[in-house]
Order: sequence, then C-alpha cells, then structure tokens
Amino acid sequence: MDRRIFMAGGAAAVVVAAGGAWYSMQAPGTTPVQINQVSGEEIDTSDIIEMTLGDENAPVTLMEYASFTCPHCANFHDAVFKDLKADYIDTGKVRFVYRDVYFDQFGLWAAMVARCEPTRFFGISDMLYTQQRDWIGDGDPAGIADRLRKIGLVAGLDNASLDACLADEEQARKLVAWFQKNSTEDDVTGTPTLIIDGEKHSNMNYGDLKAILDAKLES
Repeated sequence: MDRRIFMAGGAAAVVVAAGGAWYSMQAPGTTPVQINQVSGEEIDTSDIIEMTLGDENAPVTLMEYASFTCPHCANFHDAVFKDLKADYIDTGKVRFVYRDVYFDQFGLWAAMVARCEPTRFFGISDMLYTQQRDWIGDGDPAGIADRLRKIGLVAGLDNASLDACLADEEQARKLVAWFQKNSTEDDVTGTPTLIIDGEKHSNMNYGDLKAILDAKLES
C-alpha cells in the first residue's frame, strides 16, 4: 500500500508508505520520540499482541481493520459491533480480531493508550469510539493528547503508565511496521475493512454482515 499522510505543526507527525515510516511524537509528560525512515523488514514485530475476542476455535474468524479516528469505524462500532458481539462473538460462533490502522498520528496515539494495558484494550477502545468526536475536538494536538490521557485515566491507567506508553519509541516503531505489513498483505486501503475467513469486505450494515456470517456458518 502506498498511502502517505503528513500532519505537521502539531505534537506528532506520521508518514506511512510502502517503504517505511517516519514518526515523531510529543505528548504532555513524555519525552519526544524520533523515528527516521525505517523498513518494516528491519523490525521484529513478533511480540505485538493480537487483540481478539471470542472462542479461538470458533468456526468463523472475522478480522476488522479500523482506525480510532475514522468516523465510519465509530459508526460501525455503534451500529454493528455491539450486535455482532452479542449474537456471534459471545456465543462462540465468531472469533473477532481487531487490527489497528494508523492513517494519522492521532490514531496511533489512541492505539498506544488502548494498548497500554492489553487486558483493558477493548474497554478503552469502546471509550475511544463512543467519545471520538469529543477527544478529537477541533484537531488541536495538545488538546487531543490531554483528552486521550484522561480516557486512559478513567479506564484505570495511571499517569506513570501513560507516560511510559506514549514515550515508548520501540513500541511505536513496531506498531507502525506491524500496521504496514498487515495492511499491505491484506490490501487494506480504507476503514473499516472486514476480512471474513480470508475474504475481504468493505463497511456494511448489520443485516448484510449477518447474512454473510450465517452463510459461512451453514457451509
């Protein structure tokens, strides 16, 4: 995938392209992280935790590629995911895999907060999507960093943990490289993208998703 995004003049910047990434971050209470052009092949991402819900032996696997700053992803979370979870994930029919997409620096910040304590990931994710308009606000980087920090605190993280997570250069490198590798392999060019038992689908309503899942379960 050749997607280049640069947001300058703020607390962070990200450029993601097929060949590597340049990333810098500065958030309140952290030491700025500088990452220059790096090829994904140079970075070992094997210890990145795959965020999953449901029975790992479920007959159907649904993988969602989504960004915490994507309005369509927030709508999917509100209008589709809750029913999907109740009807298919919690009942053992579907194994759900969530993969972060970093099309802008704020989505990466949000993911670093959500991943700060893996056992809290889906709870923090719910807060990030439910409160998306509020924490993005007017797009001011300092304000966004502050509001993300507050979400982390409400979720049970402490300031020391948030400082460490937001300033973790190695983790930032790994996450960007991991995103590049996954999104290239699965040809992800927009969000949300759904991979259902290896078949790629774009955003859809719950009725259409239910029909696909039921057909998979009956086959």
